[in-house]
Amino acid sequence: MKAAVLKAFGTPLVIEDVPAPTPGMGAVVVDVVATGVLAYSGEVLSGQRQYALELPCVPGGGAIGRVRAVGPDATKLAVGDWVYCDPTFRSRDDAANPDITLQGISARGEGGLRLQRHFRDGAWAEQTRVPTENAIRIGALDPAEAGRWVKMGSLLVPYGGFLAAKLQPGETVVVSGATGGFGGAAVAVALAMGAAWIVATGRNAAALVDLERRFGPRVRTVRMTGDEVTDHAAIRAAAPGPIDCVFDILPPAADATQARAALMTVRPNGRIVLMGGINMQGGAGLELPYAWIMRNCITIHGQWMYPPHAATLMANLIRAGLIDLTQYDVAEFPLDRANEAVAHAAATAGPFAMTVLRP
Repeated sequence: MKAAVLKAFGTPLVIEDVPAPTPGMGAVVVDVVATGVLAYSGEVLSGQRQYALELPCVPGGGAIGRVRAVGPDATKLAVGDWVYCDPTFRSRDDAANPDITLQGISARGEGGLRLQRHFRDGAWAEQTRVPTENAIRIGALDPAEAGRWVKMGSLLVPYGGFLAAKLQPGETVVVSGATGGFGGAAVAVALAMGAAWIVATGRNAAALVDLERRFGPRVRTVRMTGDEVTDHAAIRAAAPGPIDCVFDILPPAADATQARAALMTVRPNGRIVLMGGINMQGGAGLELPYAWIMRNCITIHGQWMYPPHAATLMANLIRAGLIDLTQYDVAEFPLDRANEAVAHAAATAGPFAMTVLRP
């Protein structure tokens, strides 16, 4: 089969023929119809992000496709089923504390690397092999719509954070870092879950205006100035009442003061969700006052990715029309143009721009 192979960090992807995967016990093989290219994929492939990814390998995490072959332990999946290939691979021998690898992107710790060595290749190929439980049935699709369904990958990330925080219908949410791909997804997901109001923050004024245009009066925006006191006051003023939950998805390049300005607007007994990249590439970490957390009974959730059942729920939200995939602009590239797709994803990054490979 044809695949895009990364042989060394900082070198172009090589499109070549590689052996087709076989399912085996605990795995399925999926024909990839569409797979996403993250805006920061170039930073991963260049080594700039220093992600744990052993080479050579086929990069790319997650896909929409159809089951080609199943292992002997599959009891519900059938050849031809449309599935979302969840890129969050978990070890099976410690349910309380599983090791995790993100397919074709990165691994967490030595255990994650062991998983990566077994499920070595990602989804930028004509076929991909995933753990049986990671091939989640999503119902029949028009193949032309498969590219938009790739958006499930970025929608699921904030969904995992809001599930951890037990977001309730009618609550007011602040999305800190709303002008990026995951931040814009967080706005859409919170609204779909019934949030009454969203205060969306960011530095990109045009992107903030676009959020208001797309989602209407339930979304109120605040352009961050970099002055913590000013930004804190502006967020509080934009909210129609007490802020129940603050969700932070700021990228690694963001300053911790921007995060703190938003986080400390949460009401007493409120919840904070941390899913961003503050301090991942050096710089000051996040400092929150101990006494403020304690006296106001603040709950802080650190959340990485999402629970296994989230993908099924997300597919249902999309099917029900609570999340509208037609609002996303999709640029599709054949596998032979994978390097061009990586460059395009970086150049067009935004909440409603998607870059997709169609192997």
